[in-house]
Amino acid sequence: MHHRWIALAAGCLSLMAGPASAEFTGGVLRIGVLNDQSGIYADMAGPGSVVAAKIAVEQFGGKIGNVPIEIVTGDHQNKPDVGLNIARQWLDVGGVDMIADIPNSSIALALSGLVKEKNKVAVITTSNSNRLTGDSCSPNHVHWTLDNYSLAKSTGTEVVKSGGTSWFFITADYAFGHDMEREAGQIVKDAGGTVVGSVRHPLSTSDLSSFLVQAQGSGAKVIGLANAGSDFTNAMKQAAEFGITQSGQRIAGLAVYLTDVRSLGLSSGQGIYLSEPFYWDLNDDTRAFAKAFGERHGGAMPTSFQAGVYSGVLHYLKAVAAVGGDADGRAIVAKMKELPTDDLAFGKGYVRVDGRKIHPMYLFRVKAPGQSKGTWDLYEKKGETPGDQAFKPLNGGGCSLVPQN
Repeated sequence: MHHRWIALAAGCLSLMAGPASAEFTGGVLRIGVLNDQSGIYADMAGPGSVVAAKIAVEQFGGKIGNVPIEIVTGDHQNKPDVGLNIARQWLDVGGVDMIADIPNSSIALALSGLVKEKNKVAVITTSNSNRLTGDSCSPNHVHWTLDNYSLAKSTGTEVVKSGGTSWFFITADYAFGHDMEREAGQIVKDAGGTVVGSVRHPLSTSDLSSFLVQAQGSGAKVIGLANAGSDFTNAMKQAAEFGITQSGQRIAGLAVYLTDVRSLGLSSGQGIYLSEPFYWDLNDDTRAFAKAFGERHGGAMPTSFQAGVYSGVLHYLKAVAAVGGDADGRAIVAKMKELPTDDLAFGKGYVRVDGRKIHPMYLFRVKAPGQSKGTWDLYEKKGETPGDQAFKPLNGGGCSLVPQN
């Protein structure tokens, strides 16, 4: 077994100084993984997030003292009412102490209010909204993995630094796209670049050719795609047909993940720049986590979001062990902010007072088909933004937990 796995597991065991089960409601610590199990977010999170949570429990030793740790799963189907009904039932009668994952920002924002009301915990690993550490921050949740600002910051800054100084945005015409274009545009300007124009397309547009022609005609060195999912993959397939990257323009994806690139394929995806905080082949530790994950999940490699579930659940367990019980959600989240983080997926880091988990963000370029040595060999690393620069400054988000000078 990988030496760091053993060392981390030994560190977890040292935290478990045998608390009495009386300090644990129902004599069990129960974690709910709430996500989309079969829809658009199922590949990036879905069943793989449950696998990741189980790996964290296994690495921790499976129990705290004599108290067993259980994982339960719920499918919110990307419907806020369904997600909140599951969460309420879990917290009120299901004995669930912490809810993890929660792709879909509207569900995550609503859930943060519910766990605050019930004094439970949410470890939000698969939502991008900066509001979770801004005006909707709370003493009962933490925000792991990434957010829209960190994606825009890493990609915008690093691409400008490497010569991509003029940008044209193709933007999905709804709140996410507008926010992403605004964040990225400001970051490009702050890095010394210029924004020469933008165009907005309706959500779920199959034909993006006219928008790509405008981007091509703008003469911008970089086309920034402020869209996601099928809009992103359609844009990339059509960009490949137009030979855009071959003609010298770069394409930067502002919300692109491993499973998007895998489904798109390298012939259409090659050359695109994107940012993530985790890649399975980054170092020995990430490869050790990926190996354990792949063995349990049909050979698939973990996404950043699945790695975030592993990392967030593991840190939660350390905090519960240190507090000595699962009843007081605020005390556990306070302990999560106090204890340094350390795991195979992200290495060493910490959780800020606003609930933001801090770690580096990496700029990757998608490999050409001839460079790839296997199904999941998709990225080459091109840059790195340190954790203290990758996320929105603490005083910039409007979180009420941040002390005012």
